[in-house]
Amino acid sequence: MLSKAHQLAQEKQVNVFVGNIYNSDEFYRETLDRLHKFMDFGVLAVEMESAALYTLAAKYGVRALSILTVGSHLLNNERSSHQDSEKSFHDMVEVALHTILADE
Repeated sequence: MLSKAHQLAQEKQVNVFVGNIYNSDEFYRETLDRLHKFMDFGVLAVEMESAALYTLAAKYGVRALSILTVGSHLLNNERSSHQDSEKSFHDMVEVALHTILADE
């Protein structure tokens, strides 16, 4: 699924990164030192839900893929504009739906 999602995103010219994420329910309280350490390990982002998604998929024996959009930058406190957030969300949903349909 990951390969297919990446291929579809590239075909649709969606700006996409593939890599590891750090899962935390406290990511707004992370220290800069800790964030830089995760970056040194190649972690691309911090988010809250993917661990639960993959845990439930493993429990029920189904495949899962976490496709995320970026809403804010923890190192410089930048936030996406409403328009950028809406477009990236639309692109993410489109890639996800096409990935599911191609996987049937």
